[in-house]
Amino acid sequence: MLNTINGQGDPKQVIVVAVLAIVAIVLLVFFLLFMKFFRLWLQAKLSRADVKFSELIGMWLRKVDTKGIVISKITAIQAGLVVTTRDLESHYLAGGRVPNVVRALIAANRANIELNFKTATAIDLAGRDILDAVHTSVKPKVIDCPDPTKGRDTIDAVAQDGIQLRAKARVTVRMNIDRLIGGATEETIIARVGEGMGARFLQCNNYSKMVHYADNRYDDQNKCLEGDHIYVSRID
Repeated sequence: MLNTINGQGDPKQVIVVAVLAIVAIVLLVFFLLFMKFFRLWLQAKLSRADVKFSELIGMWLRKVDTKGIVISKITAIQAGLVVTTRDLESHYLAGGRVPNVVRALIAANRANIELNFKTATAIDLAGRDILDAVHTSVKPKVIDCPDPTKGRDTIDAVAQDGIQLRAKARVTVRMNIDRLIGGATEETIIARVGEGMGARFLQCNNYSKMVHYADNRYDDQNKCLEGDHIYVSRID
């Protein structure tokens, strides 16, 4: 009784209580983690996505969007693609847009476009929209030149006889994914077309040659603009 009052109990009992307290805390932490990730783990398990509990905890510790990674992997596996959790997590940590890459891979696979995960992630990290690139590869995009949203509706040029002509171009763009990195952006395309037309117009002796040039310059569907993945259809 005196020992208990003075706080000098059996050292073995103190050690046992301390160990039990530590074990209880550890078990509580694991239980909370289990409850936190059980739903995601079960979704992955039922979808055959093979995401381990340890991977979920590791992603959480590394501040990775676990839900986004798991849903992206489930989507990829259901579409018949082969990707690993580590690949998706690595791309996320590098600042990539994982869902966008997965959707692009699925779209490319459906369209029989050759696109692997490494290429898709490289394009995404380069700042290009890989999903939009795949869509443009399947369905070419038409770009107005100049861009009317920038406050300019026509390309203005003056012939050597002093008469001004205003022209507007429509450019059909089809993406070449293999050359997308380092290729021309939409702004570059508009600038190149505008500069090319303006320079050519200035070389004309009179406005009639400019009109003829505008009507016929870009009528070849298979002509590629300066080696890039741009196909010009016509001038309006």
